[in-house]
Amino acid sequence: MLQRLSEDCSDKERLNGQKHKVFEPSFDAKPIYTLSFLHQKVDYIHHNPVSGKWNLCGEFTDYLHSSAAFYHDEKPHQLIGITDYRELWDII
Repeated sequence: MLQRLSEDCSDKERLNGQKHKVFEPSFDAKPIYTLSFLHQKVDYIHHNPVSGKWNLCGEFTDYLHSSAAFYHDEKPHQLIGITDYRELWDII
């Protein structure tokens, strides 16, 4: 599998130290100017593992690699510490 992922790297990516390519190149950055847009993006990120083709778990708060349970159910993350930035969001 690593050999196959390595084959997808371009020469330029290899020169920059990249060894494997897992995702298709994509970039759609949008600046966040409003609190409502920030909440929309966080909600999208949290629900992505259970939507569409992914179906990685039953409930979006059950996905292990997400902060959804921390923000929605106030449960500490099993693997990492999460800093709660919601207080700072309110002053944006």
